[in-house]
Parts: sequence; structure tokens; C-alpha cells
Amino acid sequence: MNKKLRNIYAQKIAKAFINLGFLKLAKNRALNKDHILSIYFHNPTKDEFEEMIVWLKDNGFKFISVDILKDIIYKKAPFPKGAVLITVDDGWASNVENMAKVAKQYQVPITIFLATEAIEEGYYWFSATKKAYKQKLGYPNSEEMKKLSNSERTKLYQKLKQQTSLGEREAMTIEDIKSLKENDFVSFGAHTHSHPILPNCTNEEAAKEVQISKEKVTTWSGMEVDTFAYPNGDFGERERNILKENGFKVAFSTKATTLKKEDLKNPLALPRLGFLEGASREENLCRIMGIWYSRSTFKTN
Repeated sequence: MNKKLRNIYAQKIAKAFINLGFLKLAKNRALNKDHILSIYFHNPTKDEFEEMIVWLKDNGFKFISVDILKDIIYKKAPFPKGAVLITVDDGWASNVENMAKVAKQYQVPITIFLATEAIEEGYYWFSATKKAYKQKLGYPNSEEMKKLSNSERTKLYQKLKQQTSLGEREAMTIEDIKSLKENDFVSFGAHTHSHPILPNCTNEEAAKEVQISKEKVTTWSGMEVDTFAYPNGDFGERERNILKENGFKVAFSTKATTLKKEDLKNPLALPRLGFLEGASREENLCRIMGIWYSRSTFKTN
């Protein structure tokens, strides 16, 4: 199914949910019960991000930082009602204009999780793979690449990026990160070095991915780095142990539920609700409120 058709069908379903009152019910539940809306973005437009922030503010939600979440977990600070936590995966160049400036304008804290290899080289392997696939260069698509061992994926990526027209730089630069230190509403976390599927890594590879990412983000940002987001949301007990060994206090998955009190018992496996860039406003309202989310529904080619 192509993306345009997929979005039309998804919008119809989302509108039906809204018309049936599910959005109102979810909003009231989030405002009055122990639910944090932990929402993550990747590469939204300024209009997409600002629209969601304005909607949340207009509907009575308050924004908390990752530091406040850590206080709730480790210092037994009160669990808030009507709270929203914003995180951002990868470190796309557009995040500087489209998210960091909006965050400062509306005084909304955001944490950006950086895949450090892309920051250094400018491109993400999964994006380059999509380009190679579209250019019919004979490489697997990004979903197939995710199933390979990390060493196989790395070898293929090194080969395909030499043959693929990658276009303009995708990731923010080290200078971007340093400049954002002046923005009181932006903090940084680790997202591995090369953005691998961690369970596909050997023990040594997985540990190195976490360690390198933490070291580089700490150096570039000048901040204490003890928050992490799992690439693609994939992790297991081994990955959590690696994070513990490296001093991480909080880590986020892509399990699409609101964050509840009981989730705090596993601070290295916290759920998040995903915003989908390019989807309709109605669909994304349903997504960020935890009404409807499915990775498998309406896949695009």
C-alpha cells in the first residue's frame, strides 16, 4: 500500500475513534489518573510538532523533563496527573529548527537521543538503505536489513553507501549539539553509536555500542548522560544489564502505552507513544493519547 493511500485509510479510522468519543475519554483519563503521556518523535516538521504541543497545552496538559521523571522514580517525587514527556530519537538535523526552537518558545523540555555515528558521518544506515533500495541497487530493504546479524548489516552498509546517492546531510552536527547547550529546554541521551538492532549484536558489539554512544554524547553536550532509547525499540535482559553496568538510570522502548506507576518498577524498559511523521492530525492525536497504534496496520511500500 502506498503512503498516501495508507494515510487516507488511517485518517478515516482515527476520525471514527474521535467521533465515538475515545479521544475525550483518553484525555480525561490522562488528566485525572496516574498516566504520563510519554511521546516520542523522530523528524517532524515544525508545523507537526508545534500543532501537537499547542493541542496538549490547550487541553490542560503539563510538560515534564526526563530529570523530573528520574526524581519520580528514584526520589519518590509525586506521580503527576496530566503530565507529558517528550523525547526525540536519532538526532536529525531538522530537530534544531523544527523542535529545539519550538521547545524553547513554548517552554517545553525535550530530550534528544543521539545515534553518534550518524552525527559524525551525516547519514543513518536505515535511511541510506531505503535510498539504495529505491535506486534498485540490489540491496535488501531496511526491514530485511534489521533481521541480519550486526556484522552482516555493517558490511552491507559500508558497501551500499559507496554506491548510493545519499543526498543532503541528515543528522545534526557536533556543532549543533554544542550550540543547543544554550537552550535550557533541550537535553541529550544516548541511542547507541551505529543504531544497530541490539539483540542482533554480539555481547562485545552491544556493550561497545552503548559505551561509545555515552562517551561521545557526554563529550559533545557537556551533560551527564544516564538516559537511553533502544534503537527500533528492541532489547532484552542482556541489553538492560549493559545499561546498568554503564550507569544508565532510565531507558525507553517503543511499547505503545501510556506510562503508568507500575511501569516505574522497570525504569530501563519504559513505554512510549509514537508520533508518525506525515500522518494526519487525527491519527496522531489518537497515537499520542494511546487510543490506537499499530506497527503492522497499513504498511507502506
